[in-house]
Amino acid sequence: MMTYSTEKLYEEKVFKDPVHRYIHVRDRVIWDLIGTREFQRLRRIRQLGTTYLTFHGAEHSRLNHSLGVYEIIRRIVDDVFAGRPEWDQNERLLSLCAALLHDLGHGPFSHSFEKVFDLDHEAFTQAIILGETEVNKVLTRVSDDFPQKVADVIAKTYENKQVISLISSQIDADRMDYLQRDAYFTGVSYGHFDMERILRVMRPLDDQVVIKHSGMHAVEDYIMSRYQMYWQVYFHPVTRSAEVILTKILHRAKELSEQAYFFAYEPYHFLSMFKGNVTLQDYLKLDESVIMYYFQMWEDEKDPILRDLCRRFMNRNLYKYVEFDPSKEYKKLQELEKLFKKAGLDPEYYLVVDSSSDLPYDFYRPGEEEERVPIHLLLPSGELRELSRQSDIVDAISGKRRTDHKLYYPKDFILDNSSKRAVKKQIREILGIE
Repeated sequence: MMTYSTEKLYEEKVFKDPVHRYIHVRDRVIWDLIGTREFQRLRRIRQLGTTYLTFHGAEHSRLNHSLGVYEIIRRIVDDVFAGRPEWDQNERLLSLCAALLHDLGHGPFSHSFEKVFDLDHEAFTQAIILGETEVNKVLTRVSDDFPQKVADVIAKTYENKQVISLISSQIDADRMDYLQRDAYFTGVSYGHFDMERILRVMRPLDDQVVIKHSGMHAVEDYIMSRYQMYWQVYFHPVTRSAEVILTKILHRAKELSEQAYFFAYEPYHFLSMFKGNVTLQDYLKLDESVIMYYFQMWEDEKDPILRDLCRRFMNRNLYKYVEFDPSKEYKKLQELEKLFKKAGLDPEYYLVVDSSSDLPYDFYRPGEEEERVPIHLLLPSGELRELSRQSDIVDAISGKRRTDHKLYYPKDFILDNSSKRAVKKQIREILGIE
């Protein structure tokens, strides 16, 4: 008997994709989810936030990426896992829906936006799935408890850990798509690895997904690709400069709102966030086109700080940076803060320490924050061995967190000698600016 959960489209729908060539949709549920207003909103949120100001091609959206993750999972459950006794084919539709919807709750400029307003995109993803939304209506047609199951996969609490690991682990469909997609749109070569090989050697086993030992070198390549992408693209210092200014714009607007400042262009879309009582409907109305509208309008605000920061962001007049070690140069930072104030620059907005940190691969450390389930290799004997114990390359970077600190400042202000010459000269000497 045909049910909504098993209903197929009369004719397969195909999306042309630069990474996977084609994305195939035959399930009615998936097609209906793609058509919801909550999913279509992802077209208006860039996958890489402010990275387009560094790599001009990085204009791709969260919707592009979500479709890509769905396609990888579709290939795994339909081609790789299908028919294997260790895989429950009844989990197929749940895996596809969770893959498609895993980024549904991202806000504009994603992580920068979250930090300012203390938000959690995964919590909003679950709220969209469980709330009064078009997505929820589609999922409920499968069964009354189906939305909760999808939300549980996103929250990593679902009982079948195999499904979770497909979408969220140290080698998952999410990472496999964004590494390749981000490499393609930024024009770099770092994110490329042999995904076809990895898919061929993936195996469902007990409560996880493992890799056949013969695929170890493809996984090494994948991990090194991830490492290079983080430091060459995701943590690029120019991108971080744009994020610093973006964050400071939002902080300034929030501060002015709390001071009952009269905005020439009232930030209606932000008011509930400024007050800390944002609703789901408020959140869903925000996308990057809305944010950019306000930034453009605020280029003419009376407040000099908000006006200047918005002009910098909109016109890509970004901060410059110097290497900085907070543990050794704290007194230097204090001295700079005093000098910035003397020069008429608020150090809260014009002198910013930004830190980036990444752990490319880790083995299991029970009880520690952000426990990571390791990648296991399946040996010919049937034994499982954690990847870093078999691979010298992975062992060399396992558990080693790399952190980078930079101090950002507006070089143009400091080079301008129309006023406060002596103070600005002192600042230049400390920063090593000629």
